[in-house]
Amino acid sequence: MHFDHAGIATDDAQALAELYGDLFGLEVAHEEEFDGLRVVFLECGDGYFELLEPLEEGTVSRYLEDNGAGIHHLALATDDIEGALETVRDHEVALIDEEPRPGAWGHSVAFLHPKDTGGILIELVEH
Repeated sequence: MHFDHAGIATDDAQALAELYGDLFGLEVAHEEEFDGLRVVFLECGDGYFELLEPLEEGTVSRYLEDNGAGIHHLALATDDIEGALETVRDHEVALIDEEPRPGAWGHSVAFLHPKDTGGILIELVEH
């Protein structure tokens, strides 16, 4: 596995993308509306910043209400998400997603529960 992206909750993905472009020279690699979110991926070396702007009520809008803007999750890429989930189960780490589901950019994803991962929401992603 390797680092894939940091998911960042924001009220304005476009403005944050422009700021990160100006500050850090990051460029938009992909944009879409998915699952009630505006999602903008910014290229950042070997990974991405994934900007998540809620367009409707859901987990990211609740996160923003409770915590404000900031890092929502960290994602690790794998070539075998089923095998990675089996490893997680073997270690008795709670899963939010028992099976992979469709994610942004056409990827398969599954989330691990932060109660068992040091308080961090971890996403497994298979490209």
